[in-house]
Amino acid sequence: MGAGVPQAVTRTGSASKAWFRFAWRLARPGAPHRAQQVAAEERGGGGVGEGRGLASLTLWEPLPASAPRTRLRLRPGAPRRAWVLAGWKEALTLLSLPCQVCTRTMGAALGTGTRLALRPGRACGALPRWAPSASARGCHAKSGSARPVPLKKRGYDVTRNPHLNKGMAFTLEERLQLGIHGLIPPCFLSQDVQLLRIMRYYERQQSDLDKYIILMTLQDRNEKLFYRVLTSDVEKFMPIVYTPTVGLACQHYGLTFRRPRGLFITIHDKGHLATMLNSWPEDNIKAVVVTDGERILGLGDLGCYGMGIPVGKLALYTACGGVNPQQCLPVLLDVGTNNEELLRDPLYIGLKHQRVRGKAYDDLLDEFMQAVTDKFGINCLIQFEDFANANAFRLLNKYRNKYCMFNDDIQGTASVAVAGILAALRITKNKLSSHVFVFQGAGEGRSHLNHEKEMFAQDHPEVNSLEEVVRLVKPTAIIGVAAIAGAFTEQILRDMASFHERPIIFALSNPTSKAECTAEKCYRVTEGRGIFASGSPFKSVTLEDGKTFIPGQGNNAYVFPGVALGVIAGGIRHIPDEIFLLTAEQIAQEVSEQHLSQGRLYPPLSTIRDVSLRIAIKVRGVLPL
Repeated sequence: MGAGVPQAVTRTGSASKAWFRFAWRLARPGAPHRAQQVAAEERGGGGVGEGRGLASLTLWEPLPASAPRTRLRLRPGAPRRAWVLAGWKEALTLLSLPCQVCTRTMGAALGTGTRLALRPGRACGALPRWAPSASARGCHAKSGSARPVPLKKRGYDVTRNPHLNKGMAFTLEERLQLGIHGLIPPCFLSQDVQLLRIMRYYERQQSDLDKYIILMTLQDRNEKLFYRVLTSDVEKFMPIVYTPTVGLACQHYGLTFRRPRGLFITIHDKGHLATMLNSWPEDNIKAVVVTDGERILGLGDLGCYGMGIPVGKLALYTACGGVNPQQCLPVLLDVGTNNEELLRDPLYIGLKHQRVRGKAYDDLLDEFMQAVTDKFGINCLIQFEDFANANAFRLLNKYRNKYCMFNDDIQGTASVAVAGILAALRITKNKLSSHVFVFQGAGEGRSHLNHEKEMFAQDHPEVNSLEEVVRLVKPTAIIGVAAIAGAFTEQILRDMASFHERPIIFALSNPTSKAECTAEKCYRVTEGRGIFASGSPFKSVTLEDGKTFIPGQGNNAYVFPGVALGVIAGGIRHIPDEIFLLTAEQIAQEVSEQHLSQGRLYPPLSTIRDVSLRIAIKVRGVLPL
């Protein structure tokens, strides 16, 4: 006898819905696990020989003689096939059309065990004998129905596609349907377990750069798990995937480069940008972050190494704003570099010549903007990032009324700085007009002011240092944006504290190595009276009197994810400056009195997704389509 044979076949119900009951018994205890296909013919009308259809069942493991009957509810018709897993107490499904039957994720329909699902006209293939038992299902995905997603990719391509890959979280059915059974280990690990494994490995790393490499490698391998890691603790991981660690990663991009992300466009590609955009595998792009690498954070000209910035920005689009990562495109415009060290570096991956400027540069930008909107639509958001000041303002004014674009270094930084000032006013208890501000340069020596700053110019005697400016002007607030480390000396901080009871001190330069002063230095010198904010994160500070301060981080991540989400959701074509003022007001409103008492001028990063959502709602409600 075979491994299992039908002992009895009975029928109940109407002619349109018939019941077949099969009782299986084991011929030989311990028989080998092998497939046995048995055909059972319905005896319509209660008589023998009146066959109305065949039901073909495959048993992949012999059931013990004591096992309850396995029952399937079948409708007579064309031959059908079902795969039955050992260990099922009862299985029930209705076949209303000729179809194949395959297993799906455990669901409430059966209570326990793998559920049957209908796949009209599609074969599901054979199930392996190691189908998960009840004890193994603890690490499976949550119970409930899973909506099938049509995919063109199969097999090895799925495991190498970061958008599709789920690691060992693929269910048995998914592995079979996608042709990846055998390409990944047999164990089923939920995303929760995979998160735990990544965290254990992450915590073993000694340097932030090593941690950055781990996260970026994960993004290249398993995008779903990458964003699960980021959103599990935004406050912990943001300093790694973005400032300040991303600056270090850009400096060492030639060493840390693993797999290209984004689109690399060179000055020599003029005339072919539309073709290059067509090479990108995704057609439904809603957001583009572009840089030419000339002013990366406070690090200067890093050329092609600047690609880490658009990649990091768009990671925060998703982690902080919930934007679909497949709708995001990072772009690096490589027009050369004036960084002699990079030009001499054999590991440098960009064009090895001086920067191209003038008409050729402008023509490249014009073609790029037009190609993006032609390909992805007029309301595709384009964020300019880390362009040099000479080009940043000029390009913003040139494109702002023609395309859906903004410059985060200009508008985003201004918005987050204003948000911090508005929150600080709740501590100083006075109006904005009562304050005197000193801004410490833009990091570029010149004999004149930019056009945008001329309207704020005041006549003063010539001075030679920032300390002299502070003593002469006696500002209530000093804001550093020049990326000159240690520019706010102890003398400046003491003077600020002597002039005013609660001086406002913002060290906004990135990365941390370029900060004008540290949080500890500010609080210590001003005896805890300084209202401090920084561009890079600093740890909490406890003074000798036992009072603890949690410094606020004026990170643009409070601004651009929410603005982007609102613009994308609303299909908005142009972004006026007013929206960034509204964003600043919304961020300041998110700061509670308890936060202010701790020294925070910004809401905790752990709440940034909620903050971004509220900003997006305000943007969508204010901006015209």
